Amino acid sequence: MTILDIPELSGLEGMRAVMRGELPPPPMALLMGMTILELEEGSVVFGALPGEQHYNPIGMVHGGLAATLIDSATGCAVHTLLPAGQGYATIDLHVNFDRPITSGTGPVRCAGTVVNKGAKIATAEARLTSERTGKLLAHGSATCMLIG
Repeated sequence: MTILDIPELSGLEGMRAVMRGELPPPPMALLMGMTILELEEGSVVFGALPGEQHYNPIGMVHGGLAATLIDSATGCAVHTLLPAGQGYATIDLHVNFDRPITSGTGPVRCAGTVVNKGAKIATAEARLTSERTGKLLAHGSATCMLIG
């Protein structure tokens, strides 16, 4: 079951149900070790703990973790503004990698915020930071197509 399987829940209500454990998190969130830390209309914060399971062949966290966190934070920020039964799909994602991430980086936070929501397209931006130091690790933006 997913948020879209429950037609009476808006995007924000569905995301709150996931955050409270009333609905299961998406499989991708489980795979990557992501959790919702904060949630409000138009914004979301995800957390993750980078580890060796995220490493690439050169011994650093693969950029895919940062890109996934940014894609999820921007998309879910958009989702919080959608009525029941409406979904979205990312149609453009731009990520800037600012610092390397390793298992020693510790917990990270990715805060996504909607920049603009139109009738068919929404844009959002996100910043991935270290919880320990507050330093910027990556940032990006996404364009989402609204579906339904």
